[in-house]
Amino acid sequence: MTRPAVLDDTSEWIADAVSMIRAYAASGLSFTAEDIRRSMRTPPHDNTMGIAFRAARSLGVITTVGYKESTEPSRRGGLIRVWSRS
Repeated sequence: MTRPAVLDDTSEWIADAVSMIRAYAASGLSFTAEDIRRSMRTPPHDNTMGIAFRAARSLGVITTVGYKESTEPSRRGGLIRVWSRS
């Protein structure tokens, strides 16, 4: 049985995002989800970015090092996590 295309795209996007998160973490610099979002294609669903970060954290790739105000207009200055290599 084949999987619906939307699930394949979501799984592929998450794998790509975790790879991008690994690359940012390997740089030793801190980063946010906004940095990852600017570096990738649009996620298939609004929650997909969070799934990728949760996976990267569970794998021990990243850890939270702080919080800052979002620069995305849609977030209206809401707080977002700042991440770095674990």
